[in-house]
Amino acid sequence: MILVVGPTGIGKTEVAVALARRIPASFSGKPVEIVVADSMQVYRGMDVGTGKPDASVRSGIPHHGLDLVEPEEEFHVARYVHEVAPAVEMIHRRGYEPLLVGGSGLYVKVLLDGICPAPGKEPNLRKQLWEQGRQVGAAVLHAELQVVDPKAAERIHPNDLRRIVRALEVFRLSGRPLSVWHSDTHSLLGEEREVQRIGLTCDRDRLYQRIEARIDGWLAAGWLEETRKLLARPLSLTAQEALGYRELFSYLRGEADWETTVSAIKQNTRRYAKRQWSWFRADPRIRWIAVDGLTPEAVAERIFKHIYMENQKGSDPFVPMRKSLLEGV
Repeated sequence: MILVVGPTGIGKTEVAVALARRIPASFSGKPVEIVVADSMQVYRGMDVGTGKPDASVRSGIPHHGLDLVEPEEEFHVARYVHEVAPAVEMIHRRGYEPLLVGGSGLYVKVLLDGICPAPGKEPNLRKQLWEQGRQVGAAVLHAELQVVDPKAAERIHPNDLRRIVRALEVFRLSGRPLSVWHSDTHSLLGEEREVQRIGLTCDRDRLYQRIEARIDGWLAAGWLEETRKLLARPLSLTAQEALGYRELFSYLRGEADWETTVSAIKQNTRRYAKRQWSWFRADPRIRWIAVDGLTPEAVAERIFKHIYMENQKGSDPFVPMRKSLLEGV
């Protein structure tokens, strides 16, 4: 199984598509199906602002993990795994290659390493915590979390209201810290699988330029109109807080001018990319490739050669890659 991760705007989707086209053309001849790990691409109707692959790409290469629910529905990592794990097993049973791609680190981690058996959501309690966080600020709830679950508080950013709410929800429901629940994980993929974990990276300033250009492109492609349609619907709390959409919701409600809104989207997206980098770099199993100056096809070719061409001595091509052969980190 191949995993391609990295910060938003780095070009993961394009590289994954190029790799999915490259592998069947090789000696292996195995078709590839893409499994997406993105916490917002699961929502139907949230297409432009999540960078969802277009219909032409999806018609040529099967994609799993997209358009799973309506934006009125709450969605969480446990549901994602229960939806996607059977698709991964189905791909394997057909003898195809599953290619997991995405930037939602928690979704990737839980799918590959196991799922926490903590209590599920309790809508009334969650709503109460959300409203409290919006009234007094995420930092106040984070201070409470530091008292009841210091390990979780250390991992969760003080401004990450969604994860703070979840940690407090689990503690109040069970009396047991979320960090303790995390120690009792179990995988839903069945047997252990060896995974080639590839990370895409580049110069930070160049990534930020790509992010800003990408946002400008989405806005020109109708992102605001897409958001306007969503605003007329009773959205879930998760959908309301989607990066970029929440700023556009504020604009449409007359709470900010256009220049401030666009600036906030770009700034918050840069911050999100930085958090993604930090999350994935903490995993020593990931081998990084610098994509500066390379086309998606060139990056895909490099990944292909290191996985398939450099490791043909054993019967299983999925062996640890030699980090010295890769650029970046």
